[in-house]
Amino acid sequence: MPSCVIVVENLPVPFDRRVWQEACALRDAGWQVSVICPKTEQYPEKFEIIDDIEIFRHPLPLEARGKLAFIAEYSVALFYEFTLLFKVLRRRGFDVIQACNPPDLIFLVALPFKLLGKSFVFDHPDVSPELYVAKYNRRGFFYHLLRLAERLTFLTADLVISSNETPRELAMSRGGKKGEDVVSVYSIPDKSRIRRVAPNLELRGGARVVLGYVGIIADQDGVDHLIRCLHQLVKVHAVYDIKAVVVGDGPALESVRSLAAELEIEDFVTFTGYLRGEQLLAALSTFDIGIIPDPVNEYNDKISMNKVFEYSALGIPSVSYDLRETKRLLKSAGRYADAPTPEGLAKACLTLIADDSARAEAGKRAKALADADFNWDHEAQKYVSAYSRFLKQEEISLQTGT
Repeated sequence: MPSCVIVVENLPVPFDRRVWQEACALRDAGWQVSVICPKTEQYPEKFEIIDDIEIFRHPLPLEARGKLAFIAEYSVALFYEFTLLFKVLRRRGFDVIQACNPPDLIFLVALPFKLLGKSFVFDHPDVSPELYVAKYNRRGFFYHLLRLAERLTFLTADLVISSNETPRELAMSRGGKKGEDVVSVYSIPDKSRIRRVAPNLELRGGARVVLGYVGIIADQDGVDHLIRCLHQLVKVHAVYDIKAVVVGDGPALESVRSLAAELEIEDFVTFTGYLRGEQLLAALSTFDIGIIPDPVNEYNDKISMNKVFEYSALGIPSVSYDLRETKRLLKSAGRYADAPTPEGLAKACLTLIADDSARAEAGKRAKALADADFNWDHEAQKYVSAYSRFLKQEEISLQTGT
């Protein structure tokens, strides 16, 4: 049986939906799959087996925000990843290591195993150099260091899995990869796992319209834009029968909580923290409008937001900034701000808030788009097919005895 170990640093599994779906796709195709990831309060177990997938979790010292804190986090993570790779090798072995960024440093712990004949796959959902610019609004030494790490990761990889066509093009232009060695696999939710359920009426709190956000709450995710958008709607446009529900957690949570209090709209927003399972589905089913507040910058312009797929799968109309990849995915099914500011985001929400029929029609268009264009089974087939090259290598090795 072919075997793979997937290494992810920034989120635990199975909470990281993309990684979990990839792991399940390989398992269903006959692979033996292990996962190495961080542990959190929500996922504290050092080791567990879920659906025949072994998950090894390691501690992290902190949730990093500053540059020095990121260096400390990544150093600790690399140490544990290297240690756990040896543990997995001794326990059950593996043929392939898949590293999921960020950061673009996991190739360092994969290199010794490549010398032992293991293959290396780079799963590339984030564009780290652009992410640095989005977070710190400058380039400089660390930006160029990230470009170097990205380049070395591409050079080390036998296969690159990109999250859309833009990172795929970067892998070929900046990374020098051949087209046949880079495959785009979109982070589309598995329709068997995301569905409408009874909404959470307590979360709605009597509001006529709920503006929803689901995702990580980090500096680059723009949840502060959502809070300022809500402030515009309530304090400037005098829309009082609305509420915002923010599902998720992250290093910027406390700062956006404080911003809501500072703007005197804390009564109009609920922060749920991380949710999963039926609680998550009930919260999402409460959303009337899905907000994609990620601000306009060269990073957000290139990435495929998970929220696009999740909102659309549930028939929730989306409102976002004018981002290239987001518009390419949503087409006319999305509503877009005419200015890259919270004021512009608020104006884009107003028609959907005021007109129930327009909101319902926008939701139908989003659901129709998801049903027609967003299919995880298709993406999973591309992903598993890309891995088939390693099956052929294994067969050759067995035949030649090498």
